[in-house]
Amino acid sequence: MKPAVILQLALMMFLEYFVWCAWYVTMSTYMSVHLQANGVQIGSAYSALAIATMISPFFVGMVADRFFAAEKLMGVLHLVGGLVLFLTPQITNTLVFYWVILLYSLLYMPTIALSNTVAFSQMSDPGKQFPFIRVFGTIGWIAAGALVGNLGIETTSITFYIAAGASVLLGLFSFMLPKTPPKAREASDVSAAKALGTEAFVLFKDRSYVIFFIAAILVCIPLSFYYGFANLFLNDAGMHNAAGKMILGQISEGLFILAIPLLFNRIGVKNMLLLGMAAWILRYICFAYGDSGAGLWMLYAGIVLHGICYDFFFVTGYMYTEKKAGENIKNAAQGMFTFATYGLGMFIGTWFSGFVAEHYTVNHTYSWKPIWMVPVYIAAAVLVYFVLFFRESKTTK
Repeated sequence: MKPAVILQLALMMFLEYFVWCAWYVTMSTYMSVHLQANGVQIGSAYSALAIATMISPFFVGMVADRFFAAEKLMGVLHLVGGLVLFLTPQITNTLVFYWVILLYSLLYMPTIALSNTVAFSQMSDPGKQFPFIRVFGTIGWIAAGALVGNLGIETTSITFYIAAGASVLLGLFSFMLPKTPPKAREASDVSAAKALGTEAFVLFKDRSYVIFFIAAILVCIPLSFYYGFANLFLNDAGMHNAAGKMILGQISEGLFILAIPLLFNRIGVKNMLLLGMAAWILRYICFAYGDSGAGLWMLYAGIVLHGICYDFFFVTGYMYTEKKAGENIKNAAQGMFTFATYGLGMFIGTWFSGFVAEHYTVNHTYSWKPIWMVPVYIAAAVLVYFVLFFRESKTTK
């Protein structure tokens, strides 16, 4: 790729994930302060992205890929999305807020696939070139978290205005990205079933993959507790610049991902996944017993463990899925895995975490220790289930 194209794609990825982080991480804190939202209402708002994750493959696969240039459609979606984000702070009703967040999520989630399409279309060797471009998305997420945290605006509506401005900027910039025309595909090649990745259902004939697949959906429940309530908890616990400190999780994620290719073949898939699940247990124990005094190190540990929690289970899970699927159906398999985890699993998890948080609320005050012990028990149960029933085949060791 030419240096100018690399720069364009890197900036695209940076802004793509900057927009997401700027409002998403602190939304629970904002809702609690400005909307007096309870746990269920916060959980439902976070479920909006899960719903959009389940819907967006159909839109991208059946409509966007066939009829629209990826960069132009991405530009329109980000411009409209920026307007929605700009108007969001004007809302004072939690039900209306939910529907607006759902609308924005339906506009935003397809842009992740569209940005990948734009990037892939410019690459001669995506396997080697894409990770370098994608890392700028992580940098964008870190930059947004650092900005929000250091400005001390976690509880304010400014986060939505920052995200709105970045979304409009990316929307305008998208029209200057390399041209990515729609794929010329026959109508017979496009269906809802293919968009969902049903070609990969053949993997369910493999008992070990079924055990893993169920575990992956269940692990999304503990994951939802972190995404939905970690920032609110850390602020309640008295951690200064909580959003800024939470970027340590993304830095950890970036570092631990480097170890995965080495460990994947050395210690095997099962041990990698077990390490990830064990990290979930340890993380939430740290949150349950940590505080801003002598237990401050436990809060930091819970944040930093994000790298092992995410990389050793979800990134390893994507690699395991690809290896099981083979070349012919790997794209369908990855789509199916994303739908099941970030769609179905996160939808269940966000709602469940909201009900748990509300259950342990007394006089509008969260009892955080019992709240965090719930994902400890769930992660422990999934770990036991996985140890007892998962049998790793020789081809994936």
